[in-house]
Amino acid sequence: MSETSQTSGQQHGQHGFKTVFRVVSGNFLEMYDFMVYGFYAAAIARTFFPSGDEFASLMLSLATFGAGFLMRPLGAIVLGAYIDHHGRRKGLIVTLALMALGTLLIACVPGYASIGVAAPLLVLAGRLLQGFSAGVELGGVSVYLSEIATPGRKGFYVSWQSASQQVAVIFAGLLGVILHATLAPQQMDDWGWRVPFLIGCLIVPFLFLIRRSLEETEEFKARKHRPTVREIYRSMAENWRIIVAGCMMVVMTTVSFYMITAYTPTFGKTVLKLGDVDNLIVTMCVGLSNFIWLPVMGALSDRIGRKPLLVFFTAATLLTVYPAVSWLVAEPSFSRLLMVELWLSFLYGSYNGAMVVTLTEVMPPAVRTAGFSLAYSLATALFGGFTPAVSTYLIHATGNKAAPGLWLMFAAACGLVATLIIFRARGGQPALRPA
Repeated sequence: MSETSQTSGQQHGQHGFKTVFRVVSGNFLEMYDFMVYGFYAAAIARTFFPSGDEFASLMLSLATFGAGFLMRPLGAIVLGAYIDHHGRRKGLIVTLALMALGTLLIACVPGYASIGVAAPLLVLAGRLLQGFSAGVELGGVSVYLSEIATPGRKGFYVSWQSASQQVAVIFAGLLGVILHATLAPQQMDDWGWRVPFLIGCLIVPFLFLIRRSLEETEEFKARKHRPTVREIYRSMAENWRIIVAGCMMVVMTTVSFYMITAYTPTFGKTVLKLGDVDNLIVTMCVGLSNFIWLPVMGALSDRIGRKPLLVFFTAATLLTVYPAVSWLVAEPSFSRLLMVELWLSFLYGSYNGAMVVTLTEVMPPAVRTAGFSLAYSLATALFGGFTPAVSTYLIHATGNKAAPGLWLMFAAACGLVATLIIFRARGGQPALRPA
C-alpha cells in the first residue's frame, strides 16, 4: 500500500462518520421529497388533477410521480460527466441545488382550481427538475463513499447511501402520522399535504452548509488525467454491456424499494382499505428495518463476497413474494401488512446492501459516476419509478389485488440474471474486476 493510501485510510478512519454524514445529507433530501409525493399522491391528485373518475385522477398523479424518473437518465449523463470531470464535491452541491428548486416549486404551486392547467404543468416541471438532479445524486454519493472507504469495508461504507434514504422514509412517515393526528381529513386534502414539502425546503440551507464542508476524494485528486466530457461519453458507449447489466441489477432494488415505501400508503388505503395512520406506521417500520439491514448486509458482503448475497436474495424474492402478498390481500389487516412489508424489507435490504457496492466496483474508474448513475437511473426510470402506477394498473386490469407481487417477481428475475452475467464475466473483462 502506498504512503498516500495509508494516510488517506488513517484520516478516514478517524473522521469517517463525519464525512459519511456530510455526503449522505443531501441524499436524505432527495429521497424525502420522493417519499412525500408518494405518500400524498391521492391528495395531490385531487389538488392538481381533478377528474370525475377517481382512478383516472390517481393514475395522473402517479404518472407525474413516475415522470420525474424519466429525467434521471438525462441527469445521469449530463451531471455524471460533470462530476467525473470536475470532481465529486462540486457535483454533489449542484445536485442539491437543483433538488431544492424542484421541491420549492411543488410546495408553492396553487391548485388547479386557482390557476387551471398551469398547476399540473408546474408540478410536472418540479418533478422533472427533481428527477434530473436525482439522476446523479445516488451515483455521486455512492462513488464518493466507495472512494473514501477504508480497506476491506467498502460494502459497509457504500451501504450508507441507501441507509440515509431510510432515515428520510422514517422522518416522512413520522411527520405524516403527526399531521393526520393534528389535522382533519379535509384540511389534509386542502393544504396539509403541502407542509412536508415546505419542511423539506426549510432543511435545504442546513444541508448546503454541510455539503460545502466536503473535501474532494483523495482518489480523484490523485488522477493525472481528467477525462473530457467527450471522452467520458465515448467510454460509456464502449462499456454499454456493463451499464445494461448494471441496470438489470438495479431493477430488483428500485422496484422493491418503491413498492415497500412510496406505494405502501396508497396500496394500504385504496386496496386494503386500511387507515392512513396504520399505513404510515407500517411505512415507518419498513424504513427502520431497511436502515438496519442495509449496513449489516453491506458489511457481510465485505466478509463473504457480493455474489452469494445477490443470488440468494433474488432467488428468495422469486419464491416468496407472491405467496406473501396473496396472504396479505386474502385478509387485510395492520398486522399482516406489517409482517409482509418487513419480510420484503429484509429481502430488499439484504440484496441492496451488496448490490450498490458491486455497481461501483464494476464501473471503469474514469466513468464511475456517469456509468453508475446511468445504470441506476435507467432502471429507476423504466421500472422502479413507475412501480406505484404499474401496481395500480395491474390490480385494476386483472382484478387481482396481489398483482404487485408479480411485478416484484419480474424485478427479482432481472436481478438474478444480471448477477450471474456480471460475475461470470469478471474473469474475462478487466472492467468487471473490483476497483
